Amino acid sequence: MSNVNPFGRKAPVQPSLPKGDVLGTYDTYLEAQKVVDRLSKSDLEVKQLAIVGNDLKTVERVTGKLTYGRAALSGAASGAWLGLFIGLLLFLFSQAPVLTLVAAAALIGAGFGMLFGIVTYSLSRRRRDFTSTHQVLASNYQVVIDPALTAQAQELLARPEPVKE
Repeated sequence: MSNVNPFGRKAPVQPSLPKGDVLGTYDTYLEAQKVVDRLSKSDLEVKQLAIVGNDLKTVERVTGKLTYGRAALSGAASGAWLGLFIGLLLFLFSQAPVLTLVAAAALIGAGFGMLFGIVTYSLSRRRRDFTSTHQVLASNYQVVIDPALTAQAQELLARPEPVKE
């Protein structure tokens, strides 16, 4: 029995690692991306390429101490953006558009965002008193290619790059 969808769509494909030959291993994603870009400019079938990151690690960089003031400011900023969006929607779809409606919605959004930020911080205080950013990084990146195109890709990469003027 097959996975036939009653709505006429194909069944979703299960994620899997790309199979094929490793064209090269690079320390940074940018280096692997440049190789794929170079092959793309050489008219190689890039649908048959994949960049695979190996040995993934999560890196959390601490950016500062979290205080009531910083929580209030952050909440006000995100609330203002939401209020501005809602204000613009009301402005665009109202019968008699008034520009002050947009500013009022942004101010109201900033106020609610500030309150929400303060309440959220006070509830999670002592458990997380710092701000940070998260990144997922790989130790190296491999360019994987369909075995039928390996020789062609290696030949293209062996040619010297054209000089840019």
